[in-house]
Amino acid sequence: MGSDGQAELFAGLRGDREAGERRGAHRPLAERMRPRCLAEVAGQERVLGESCLLPRLIATDSFGSLLFYGPPGCGKTTLAEVIARETKSRCVRVNAVLSNVAELREHLRWARSRPEDRTLLFIDEIHRFNRAQQDLLLPDVEAGNVRLIGATTHNPGFYVIPPLLSRSHLFRLEPLPPAAVAGILRRALEDAERGLGARRMTATPAFFEGLSRMCDGDLRRALNALETIALGEPTGSELDTPVLEGFARERQIRYDANEDEHYDTASAFIKSMRGGDPDAALYWLVKMLEGGEDPRFIARRLVIFASEDVGLADPRALPLATAVFEACEKIGLPECRLNLAHGVVFLATAPKSNSTTEAVGKAAAHLKERGVQPVPMWLRDGHTAFNKKLGQGEGYLYSHEFPEGVSGQAYMIEPTQFYSPKESGAERHIAERLARWKDLRRRAGGRDGGPAEG
Repeated sequence: MGSDGQAELFAGLRGDREAGERRGAHRPLAERMRPRCLAEVAGQERVLGESCLLPRLIATDSFGSLLFYGPPGCGKTTLAEVIARETKSRCVRVNAVLSNVAELREHLRWARSRPEDRTLLFIDEIHRFNRAQQDLLLPDVEAGNVRLIGATTHNPGFYVIPPLLSRSHLFRLEPLPPAAVAGILRRALEDAERGLGARRMTATPAFFEGLSRMCDGDLRRALNALETIALGEPTGSELDTPVLEGFARERQIRYDANEDEHYDTASAFIKSMRGGDPDAALYWLVKMLEGGEDPRFIARRLVIFASEDVGLADPRALPLATAVFEACEKIGLPECRLNLAHGVVFLATAPKSNSTTEAVGKAAAHLKERGVQPVPMWLRDGHTAFNKKLGQGEGYLYSHEFPEGVSGQAYMIEPTQFYSPKESGAERHIAERLARWKDLRRRAGGRDGGPAEG
């Protein structure tokens, strides 16, 4: 290569280095403050505490493949990078959203050809890999050519193939507690090397506490929010509650529709109503609405709940829930929030009975286990002359001709009890009525047209 070519090459390299330095200077605060060693990782004592398994595996470098499952901003990527650094492994970072099979094959080929590098393959959002892509990892994971660290916000039991799941240690990470987040925010504001210390700003304890609670356990979100707030205030100023309130007006809560957050919140919502706690039920309702949940989804759950959990203990529940659903369809947000709150409080405070839910389950199980009974001849359709010649409908006892409509006739070849009323709300009256009818059937037993019901 001539001198002109060499000069051009060196100029290009120098330009790339300068561009890299400029990019580094403008990296987000959350990226700059990422822990560099295991001791700096805060807020995950449940898996990183002194007597926990993961730190021992890292210290002895004796782990195989790992799966980190938890919400956004809880430290999954940070842990992967810290593990690579502490074990002096070559870390290859792959994002499942952006990667493809060709790239994955190339990384695996390189790992096989360079075993001395001790490649650690970190796959972010591994739940987005399809089955074929996950299958591609298996031979090299099993042979130890790579050590896989997968990170996911989705339940691995649903999204990671069983062979890969069985070859990995699964660790569940929780949202960071507010105290841990507040401590990291304070350090980020004071750190002159990686944080915002050059701006010489201070903050009140109430500011740190409020911002840490606002981020819902998502440290990345908290640090990004701190950076946004700090850059919007003059150098040397104090960050306090009014500053935070101004920022909070533009804030939306974290709520991942159609993901684990959606299902977990809906579960808490239903269980709060079932447990008779209208306050908790309203809290989860508002969280879903503020997070952008479709009100019709919530209304559908109310209709299901009315039959599944309130049932006959309060017969008004189903019509009211259906009316709430119709109101949501016709009115929409924001006004239908009032209709939903009306329905939620009614259902949460209503007496509960799942007797019909249990009854239909017992009937389905009986049918599956015992097979289908034929329809009794005395109950079959006897309207046509041909059916009458077959004896269908013969001996049927017209219920309205008997006291309280109880003839004593059986309505199954093998009568079986599925429904057992409970002593809850209006259902206690049903229990009394059925007991009385049972006595009437016993007294009227043996009528023509089929056996009496026991």
